[in-house]
Amino acid sequence: MSREEDIKNAVEVLRQGGVILYPTDTVWGIGCDATNADAVARVYDIKQRDDTKAMIALVDSDARLQRYVRRVPNVAWDLIDCADKPTTIILDGAVNLAPNLIAPDGSIALRITKEEFSRQLCYRFQKAIVSTSANISGEPAAENFADIDERIIAAADYVCFSRRQEHKPHRPSSIVKLTEDGVVTIIRK
Repeated sequence: MSREEDIKNAVEVLRQGGVILYPTDTVWGIGCDATNADAVARVYDIKQRDDTKAMIALVDSDARLQRYVRRVPNVAWDLIDCADKPTTIILDGAVNLAPNLIAPDGSIALRITKEEFSRQLCYRFQKAIVSTSANISGEPAAENFADIDERIIAAADYVCFSRRQEHKPHRPSSIVKLTEDGVVTIIRK
């Protein structure tokens, strides 16, 4: 299957409210439409994760990131531009997302992906896509497709074919929380 077909199939499942497994700029992810509360609830169920624990959403561009927060502090752009590895930014004032994806304090964790497959997936879908590690909560993140628990694979509506054969180290993103007034807190290096 070509990468184009793989992306087309994944986008179709996302549009129907389904859950996908896909390679990202970090580890393999469980994904869904970040604006669809029912799909987000399914991801929490699949991961066996408490829905008070926030999940990350991926976007393909600066413009798309701005669609999901009231105001992006200038320091966020500096951080995005300077980051030498995938960096997720937690921003206050989340909007236009599924309510159960937004943290109790009103923040959202967003990352602009530069990896080709996940960037194209986000671009074609035209919305933020949930990106939480493809594992049962508390278990190690799936660095490669071969690391994904069979229960996770069975629960997904679509499993992307791209990068399934890959076997190399992948790490979760750095996570930095930024408040509207510019206070920076490093959550995960």
